[in-house]
Amino acid sequence: MITLALFNNKGGVGKTTLAYHLAHMMARKGLRILAIDLDPQSNLTAAFVDEEKLEALWRERDPLPRDLLGPVLEPLFDFAIIPEGAGTISDAVQPLQEHTGDVRFFEPIQIDDRLYLMPGDLSLSGFEDNLSASWPRGFMGDVGALRVTSAFHRIIQQSAVHVQADVAIIDVGPNLGAINRAALLAADTVLIPLAADLFSLRGLSNLGPRLREWRDQWQKRVLPDAPGQIDLPRGVMDPIGYVVMQPAMRLNRPVRAYERWLQRIPIVYSYAVLAEGRTSPSDRSHEIATLRNYQSLMPLAHDARKPMFDLRPSDGALGATADFVRRCYEDFEALALDVAARLGLQP
Repeated sequence: MITLALFNNKGGVGKTTLAYHLAHMMARKGLRILAIDLDPQSNLTAAFVDEEKLEALWRERDPLPRDLLGPVLEPLFDFAIIPEGAGTISDAVQPLQEHTGDVRFFEPIQIDDRLYLMPGDLSLSGFEDNLSASWPRGFMGDVGALRVTSAFHRIIQQSAVHVQADVAIIDVGPNLGAINRAALLAADTVLIPLAADLFSLRGLSNLGPRLREWRDQWQKRVLPDAPGQIDLPRGVMDPIGYVVMQPAMRLNRPVRAYERWLQRIPIVYSYAVLAEGRTSPSDRSHEIATLRNYQSLMPLAHDARKPMFDLRPSDGALGATADFVRRCYEDFEALALDVAARLGLQP
């Protein structure tokens, strides 16, 4: 099983949309996929799970007293719509948060024949302080601290074995905090979604050195003297390339600006992420794909609760929109096959 994290220090580049559609398409191509939502905003979970199920899934994490809200909320959902034994990432790390034990295992939610979800929860943000405090203690071999730092890795591994996943796709938030550090340590590989603009390139410049710093600290200062009784991640975080999310362009000036930033991406990626020095602006060997702007399909996909490339005439995909859906399918199919190849997998 291979773990793949989608990460960029810059938010708003379509990272979660990419994770959602890539997970669906890779499963469609025959791979068993486990999607893991490690972004406390939980947008990936909301994409997979409708509001009624989400409310039931988060019921135990509601901070308001049940006796206060029960009469009001009871008609809105049925607890039985969530499989018995299901829980969120936040539920899984709760014993570590409360200092009552180690991670708990919850069965991933099955989305499709070969697609599963380990759902997120906004309450995961409360785990940040624990992760921050545990990081320096892990350098000294503190077993409790290493259990905290490796929590996401062990949850992912348990869940992946349970569903026999080929690939675990990890969605993380757009920051360089302790939650993302622990999430990325659990990743064998990293795919970087970005836009061709100043902010994405700035984010690229930030994340490259930080990934190398985390990798070096973990592999050189923690793993050599780590106690053997804990399953610790290898902290590989190998960048496999980037995906350019194309903006909507209507005027010549934005087109020219887009092209200018696009030429800078290979240079910044090579220097900041790969630490390989200079490269040519025309070197696109690390560019996995450039995805069109599909914003016109998003409202339809949201209402239909399905990927954009699965929209049908009954969902409102008529005429030119239906042609756009077909192109969307072709784009994501090519992307999924390329990502699989870079991971060494044959769908």
